Amino acid sequence: MTLPFRKMNGLGNDFVVLDARQHPLAITEAGARAIANRKTGIGCDQLIVMEPSRSADVRMRIWNAEGGEVPSCGNASRCIADLMFDELKADVATIETKGGFLSAKKAGDHLVTIDQGKPKFDWKDIPLSEPFPDTRHIELQIGPIDKPLLHSPSVVNVGNPHCIFWVDDLNVVDLGRVGPMLEHHPMFPERANISLAQVVARNHVLLKVWERGAGLTQACGTAACATMAAGHRIKIIDSKCKITLPGGDLFMAVNEENGHVLMTGPAALDFEGTLPEGLL
Repeated sequence: MTLPFRKMNGLGNDFVVLDARQHPLAITEAGARAIANRKTGIGCDQLIVMEPSRSADVRMRIWNAEGGEVPSCGNASRCIADLMFDELKADVATIETKGGFLSAKKAGDHLVTIDQGKPKFDWKDIPLSEPFPDTRHIELQIGPIDKPLLHSPSVVNVGNPHCIFWVDDLNVVDLGRVGPMLEHHPMFPERANISLAQVVARNHVLLKVWERGAGLTQACGTAACATMAAGHRIKIIDSKCKITLPGGDLFMAVNEENGHVLMTGPAALDFEGTLPEGLL
């Protein structure tokens, strides 16, 4: 059976999208890694599979490039929502993920607003390996004890666990070097996405992300949501904020009435094709 795919991206964070709504697919870690491999496969940061849903317009499952399945992916959510707008001939769509139920609205030509829901701040929900009554800042640092390069990050779960270090300069450390160590730190039993966030104004943040299971990426939608939620919580970011990643800008907001985080950004279809036989 030939298996068609779509190659999509959100701000350069790229995906291979498979539609399994009519014919179920058994995705293995090895299969996900093979598709994601940029030399011998199609190449992507995440493999996305669309499945039928009883409660939403579509179910979205996500495998990182290393082969592990993860609950959420903000940039991929916008891509799937954009596909559903066209399919449903509608301006709204709902998406079921392991990280929660998402609602999406069309915000322009291939622009999508995702309601990422209410962030979780309790240490058990992130989760952390030890109790922290206040997760606005936890005890974790990189560098000399008396003068750490990174310290006191905020932690939050927005469908997956995130750790945000607030820095004056995104280049204070090589995130490609320290990211793997922090991702696998004993503090994070399910590992974590690691971000460096530089607040240049109350409505503008520069962000660099090491994604759990994917490494450095051009953009990470859930990291932008996590940064928005954590920064607003500690009162260094306003309720509306532009977050600039290497791949471009996301426009964020916090709904003051229900605490939900909203993310607006682009979705793009790069090309379509058929998976080579034996790749999956």
